[in-house]
Amino acid sequence: MYIRVKRNKTTYFIQCEPTETVLDIKQKLHVLIDQPVDDQRLILFSSGHVLEDVKTLADQKVENDSVVALTLRKDDNEFEDVNIARPTDFYQSRDPEGGSW
Repeated sequence: MYIRVKRNKTTYFIQCEPTETVLDIKQKLHVLIDQPVDDQRLILFSSGHVLEDVKTLADQKVENDSVVALTLRKDDNEFEDVNIARPTDFYQSRDPEGGSW
């Protein structure tokens, strides 16, 4: 299976198994984004629940093609707000006359 991990305007497609823990996923992300696992927070987008590191994806109802939001720890030790650009945000930049992108 795979999950879509989104942050701002970036989407990471992570191949995984339902038996993997959230910590396993964070370790995969660490390789991609060079952020320590302790500074990452994953939130299941459909429910808004923060995913727990020690539980498996299946335990937390993360299914194939689920969207997971990634937030990072800021300098003040708090996590940033979820900020995911929706596809409609990208279309607004298109020329209103129907021209090229």
